[in-house]
Amino acid sequence: MPQREHQGYDIIGDIHGCANTLARLLEQMGYRREEGVWRHPQRQALFLGDIIDRGPRIRESLHLVHDMVEAGFARCIMGNHEFNALGWHTPGPAGSGRQYVREHTDRQLRQISDTLGQFANWPDEWAYFVEWFHSLPLFLDMGEFRLVHACWDHGLIDAFKRMYPDGCIDVDFIQQSVYPGSFAYQVQDRLLRGTGMPLPHGMKMTGRDGFTRSFFRTKFWEEDPQTYGDVQFQPDPLPEEIAARPLSDSQKAELMLYGPDEPILFVGHYWQEGRPHPIRPNVACLDYSAVKFGKMVAYRWDGESRLDREHFVWIDVPRGG
Repeated sequence: MPQREHQGYDIIGDIHGCANTLARLLEQMGYRREEGVWRHPQRQALFLGDIIDRGPRIRESLHLVHDMVEAGFARCIMGNHEFNALGWHTPGPAGSGRQYVREHTDRQLRQISDTLGQFANWPDEWAYFVEWFHSLPLFLDMGEFRLVHACWDHGLIDAFKRMYPDGCIDVDFIQQSVYPGSFAYQVQDRLLRGTGMPLPHGMKMTGRDGFTRSFFRTKFWEEDPQTYGDVQFQPDPLPEEIAARPLSDSQKAELMLYGPDEPILFVGHYWQEGRPHPIRPNVACLDYSAVKFGKMVAYRWDGESRLDREHFVWIDVPRGG
C-alpha cells in the first residue's frame, strides 16, 4: 500500500470553468492563496478532471489547478473533456480519413467552443495547457482509495498500467482511440465516460444536455439488477415501460461490478442532484452540476475505509461561477 504523503486529502469534483466557486470551496476547507498558489499546510487536493469547457472562467480554473499541481499542493486526473481537447488538436492517424482525432464538426465544436473562445487572446497559453493535459493520469490508486473520472474497470486498468506505468497517455494512444473496439477506445470510453447499454428497439433519447443518444449510462455497482431501471444511471430517466423491461441473462453477464469490499472509489462525470451523499458505502460521485448552478463538491478523506456523510463539503454555485 502506498505510503500516505499527507495528513488528509480533499477530493474535488468537476470544475468546468467555475473558478470563483472553486476558490471559495478551497477557502472553506482551510486552503489559503500564498504567492499566487492555493495551498494547505497538511492536506492535498485531488481533482477528478473536467476542469475545462462550459463555464465562465475556464482560463482562471486551469491556471488555479495547474499551479497547485505544479507546486505539489494538488494532483489532477484526466476527465473526458481534457481528453476531447487533446483529440481536437491531435492529427488523425494515417489512413483514417480524419484530419483530427476529434473531428471539427458543429457538435464537437459546441463542447469546446467556450474554452477556445476564452483562450482566444492567449493562444500560447492554450497550447501549453493542451500539452500539459498529457501529464494527467487516467486514474489514481492511493491504496486506501481510488480516483477515476467515470468508471474503475480492473481488467482495463491492469492492462493499461502494463503499457503505461505512469497512467498517462501519448499521441499514439489518442490516435488509436478513433477505432471502435481498439484497446485505446475501450480504455478512454470506460474510464472517462462510464459503462453503457443500448436502448431497446433502436430507440433514441435527447438528454437535458441537448445530445441525442441511442444508449444510456449504467451503474457499475449494482449487485443484483433485474430490470433496465435497476441499472439506469445517466443522463436522464428512462420511460416507465423501458425501465420495467427485464434484463436478459446475457445483458446481466456483460454488466461490471465494483465490489462492496473494494477500496473507496471517487468519480465525477455524472450529474448528481440534491444533498451530496455516498452512492454506496465505498462509491461516491462528486459531480453535482456545478456549471449548471448546482453544487461544487469535495470529500475530505481522513483515513476512513468507508464513506462518511459528514465528510462531504460543498458550495452552491451562483450565476457567474
